[in-house]
Amino acid sequence: MWTIDQEDAYFKIYDSRKTLAGYFAPEYGDIQPEDKAEQVIQEMLKNHDPVKGGYLMLPLVKFNIFEDGKEMNLAYLEQQLQEVYTRVMAWKNLVTEKEIEHHKILISHTDHDMLSITLGIIFPSPVPLEKKEILGNLGGILDFANQKGLL
Repeated sequence: MWTIDQEDAYFKIYDSRKTLAGYFAPEYGDIQPEDKAEQVIQEMLKNHDPVKGGYLMLPLVKFNIFEDGKEMNLAYLEQQLQEVYTRVMAWKNLVTEKEIEHHKILISHTDHDMLSITLGIIFPSPVPLEKKEILGNLGGILDFANQKGLL
């Protein structure tokens, strides 16, 4: 159901409709010297070096209220906030059920009416920097989120 494409030092994840579902940024470790980081990362990608985990960035919730000039009434606002709450609770359950210890929430860089969630992913064992291997290790979380209606 999922496909993945490398772009620079991270990977874009697409659903079956070829819609961008999220991003995965591998944790490349402490690269020294820092000015050689880009070169070292490109070499790691080329050689399919293993990584211990990374950061899975996904859309958390869209508010549908923070648009310039958008007029609304209290009933609409209440409905939107209830939908936001329900979605946040579903994400909270996902993080708990999948035992994801670290996450952070930010305003989406592409839509200021949306929050994104970044999940700290630790693989059970190091995974080669190869699209099929990465996707195979992220598939469980992606499928679970999709089954819960979060993606």
